[in-house]
Amino acid sequence: MSIDLSAPPVPISFEVYPPRTEAGWPALHETIRHLAAVGPRFISVTYGAGGSTGGRSLELLTHIRRETDVEPLAHLTCVGNTWAGANALIREFLDAGITSFLALRGDPPVGTAQEDMHLGDLASAAELVQLIDRVQAEREPYAEAPIPGVPGAVRVDRRAGVDIAVAAFPHGHPRSRHATEHIDALLAKEAAGATLAITQLFFDADDYLGFVDAARTAGVTIPILPGIMPITSPARLRRTLELTELPRPAALAAALETEPTTEGQRAVGVAHAAELARAVRDGGAPGIHLYAFNNHDIVLGVLQDAGVIASAPRILEPVH
Repeated sequence: MSIDLSAPPVPISFEVYPPRTEAGWPALHETIRHLAAVGPRFISVTYGAGGSTGGRSLELLTHIRRETDVEPLAHLTCVGNTWAGANALIREFLDAGITSFLALRGDPPVGTAQEDMHLGDLASAAELVQLIDRVQAEREPYAEAPIPGVPGAVRVDRRAGVDIAVAAFPHGHPRSRHATEHIDALLAKEAAGATLAITQLFFDADDYLGFVDAARTAGVTIPILPGIMPITSPARLRRTLELTELPRPAALAAALETEPTTEGQRAVGVAHAAELARAVRDGGAPGIHLYAFNNHDIVLGVLQDAGVIASAPRILEPVH
């Protein structure tokens, strides 16, 4: 199944992560059912640096593929991976029927010096994009089909391809050495074979729309999905800012901090994310990608408030 960003209504997608313990599987399976019920184009599954959650990631990906009709998309990272290890992991995913990937450089372990950033054989996400495509080409170089009425003759068909998404950074990458390095890197990823970009977090629609304009001016042609994260508590905002090094969104922070209840903070976060979704959709975004934090209620609430989905989606029965 190929990722299709053209079919109406507004294309949507989600990111989830494998459970940290066995006890977390039932709740996550229920969340997947709810997310699948609204017809996303794909559900992406995160992958721990150095393979720390690789097994659980594949288990979740195959569950999505087996139990829903949604395309599962596997995260892969460079940090900590050797060429041989990454090659074997890609083949394992492909053998399981996973043909959509998000190729990431990945974050180094805490405390890693800048000069030691490339902890592995793969120096960039562009190299990982090339490796994924190469492994698929080696695994399925081409397909043959017999030609009716011509005994022994075959037609060589185009080989089955892969969809490879990459990350984009509306505010620039935290480790960029100059103002446009993040756009240069996106161009390199597209040249390497990337078919889609998904942005990291932003708090204002103009940040996404301005970044897309700059990327298009520079020559980027692949779709650029806006990645939207509902921020539903002051603690989550603080943690997010620590990880991303983004400027503090003063209005959102103030609104969260003045709400005394968990329910009120959640309403603030949902409303803010819904407004972002409406604004980027109106600005021409090819879809909406939501970071779900393994909670379907919040992201579905965002899509309902944004007018993207109905208020009561039908829950699909498992597909066998």
